Amino acid sequence: MIQHVCERASAARGIAEVIVATDDERIVHAVEAFGGTVRMTSATHRSGTERVAEIGGNLEVDVVVNLQGDEPMIDPGCIEAVIQPFRSDPNLMISTLKCFAEAEEISDPNVVKVVTDRNGDALYFSRSCIPHLRRQRLGEGEEAAVFKHVGIYAYRRAFLEILPDLSDCWLEEVEDLEQLRFLYNGHRIRVVPYEYHGVAVDTPEDLVRINELAVQGKLPGSGAD
Repeated sequence: MIQHVCERASAARGIAEVIVATDDERIVHAVEAFGGTVRMTSATHRSGTERVAEIGGNLEVDVVVNLQGDEPMIDPGCIEAVIQPFRSDPNLMISTLKCFAEAEEISDPNVVKVVTDRNGDALYFSRSCIPHLRRQRLGEGEEAAVFKHVGIYAYRRAFLEILPDLSDCWLEEVEDLEQLRFLYNGHRIRVVPYEYHGVAVDTPEDLVRINELAVQGKLPGSGAD
């Protein structure tokens, strides 16, 4: 799976290098076996961003993308989309993606939901349904929508350098969502709309589904129609 993610990431335009950051020797050996680049990190990190910060803070780049290794269906276009806002907003430190939530995802706590302001910056992320749909129809031809968060981030390297100094946030603890610490400390998160309906491997059932797709040759980039 990690090889497939690396290959998909490498296909994105504007990417200088794909690096796997891990604290697990088994992953190191797996990445080295297919010729990928891998770096060992501390085993004490609380989140993926902290792990990326250990590596990315020392890279000679302006923007670092944090892509999870459990996204074998990742669309390279996602990576290109999450980088795009930095080209027009020199003050932006963080960006991520959203897409419409399917009906069965709205009440699923494994699917993170997000609401944004009129500029496209995040107001809040939650495992609960946000907004609460007390009224679904808003006006002539308008309906309320729920958006799910697509778990890919891009950061300016300068943000990764200050990450260890951010104050802890109780919201991060109760929701188990690291991005709430960023909002709590006053950092904007641009949320870019991008229609992506991949399968992140968050549960044993997800793994079964991905394995079935792989056997059928239906994973993106597999060469199947």
